[in-house]
Amino acid sequence: MTQLDPSAPTAPIDVACDNGRTVVDVRGPRFGAAVTTVVLGLVLLTIPSPVAVALLVVQTVVFGLGALVGLKAQPYGVFFRRVVRPRIGPATELEDAAPPRFAQTVGLGFALVGLVALLLGATTVAYVAVAFAFAAAFLNAAFAFCL
Repeated sequence: MTQLDPSAPTAPIDVACDNGRTVVDVRGPRFGAAVTTVVLGLVLLTIPSPVAVALLVVQTVVFGLGALVGLKAQPYGVFFRRVVRPRIGPATELEDAAPPRFAQTVGLGFALVGLVALLLGATTVAYVAVAFAFAAAFLNAAFAFCL
């Protein structure tokens, strides 16, 4: 992680270039993981209902945007940058964007497995896939531990 000089001017967004690599405000991915934890928790509580399917479709799209387009397109990250970050101040610590983007890719895989399983009526497989994604998001949100 990169420490920032608090007296230095900061860019209005949280994605910047540092020595040729993309870096992000460490709070952004953690915020996204917290929202993901809530969404996936609701999915686990509502399987096998249509509500679970709808929530998992939304979360799958969120993971897909973060993994395939990039963290700038991830909806929870956009919300963090536009609404949360202006209220909590500029970044004081940055991290490489590659691990959070990889986490989005892993989440996408689990969400897709869970979604297909739900649509096929394989609720046990759906529970397991969503539970793995939930556990990973929770560890990131609560303990800043990214698998």
